[in-house]
Amino acid sequence: METTLAPERADGASSPPARGLRSWSVGPDGRLITDLPPRELKAAMVAHQPLWVDLDVTDQHQVACLENLFGFHPLSVEDTLNPQSRVKLEEFPDYLFLIVRGVTYRHDTEDPYDIETYNLCFFLGRGFLVTTHAGKAVPIEEMVDRVTRSPDVIARGAERMLHAIVDAAVDDYFPVMDQVDVLLDGLEERVVQQFDEKALSDILSLKRLVLSLRRHLAPQREVLSVLTNRPCALLTPEMQVYFRDVYDHVLRINDSLDTYRDLLSSTLDSYLSQVSIRLGRITTGLSVVATLSVPFVVISGMWGMNFEQIPLSHTPHGFWFMLGLQLALGGLLVALLKWRRWL
Repeated sequence: METTLAPERADGASSPPARGLRSWSVGPDGRLITDLPPRELKAAMVAHQPLWVDLDVTDQHQVACLENLFGFHPLSVEDTLNPQSRVKLEEFPDYLFLIVRGVTYRHDTEDPYDIETYNLCFFLGRGFLVTTHAGKAVPIEEMVDRVTRSPDVIARGAERMLHAIVDAAVDDYFPVMDQVDVLLDGLEERVVQQFDEKALSDILSLKRLVLSLRRHLAPQREVLSVLTNRPCALLTPEMQVYFRDVYDHVLRINDSLDTYRDLLSSTLDSYLSQVSIRLGRITTGLSVVATLSVPFVVISGMWGMNFEQIPLSHTPHGFWFMLGLQLALGGLLVALLKWRRWL
């Protein structure tokens, strides 16, 4: 059973805490220690003391700590600064570098298909975990809340914290998937039952959203597969079992995205079929009108010529006779077209 202990701040009389740098550790008495100064951070890393450090890469002072204080490779530090860095897993002699892509819906816009992605970078060493991100990241804040309520989360080891944050980042895909499911149901109803002509743009927007999610998720499937199956000096086989569960979540999300892509393709085909059916009905109606007008055009053109001798021109009921004849010919043509199944 986990116990909740009140956190205490490290004294750090010899050197002040790094500017804006957040850190958490557990002392010998089991109490939570926060915001360690740089000298104590280095000592905790050397002693393999349970330690978690979180940095915001939008702050240059915190970015400098990655190379100057922790000694991480400059290429890894460069990847943390690039928001377009691909999801990857790299193993260095002293640490494991991992990038995971997080996703969330943007509720500050009117576009229901607008999502926001961000990178979470992890440096996993022996007993320590360093996380970096740009701005506020929901999985990180959730972990901060858990650590504040229960320091035993850190005492379990840096590998367990890495798993917990990665698992939370992957689980953030599920609310997005639920929203995609709701939007897809609405589009199917608008196409099949109501045939909303504006649904086409929404179908294409939702299709772009699904393809974007697949693009972000596909590399993570490969990375988690490596974390699950490949031997690693910093991850024990017992710890890899936990990542197997995250890998299973990624597979479920990926299967759902494939299903949504197929359903969207079917919905788009249904929309185009509805358009073709409606166009066929309009064409049929225009064909009937054109067929009925042929006798009027032909006969009226012939009897409208400037000749003195025109049949029925002096007959008292000649107009009505010609009108009936034109209607009869038009009806006969329509009946002939229907008999040949051309209408």
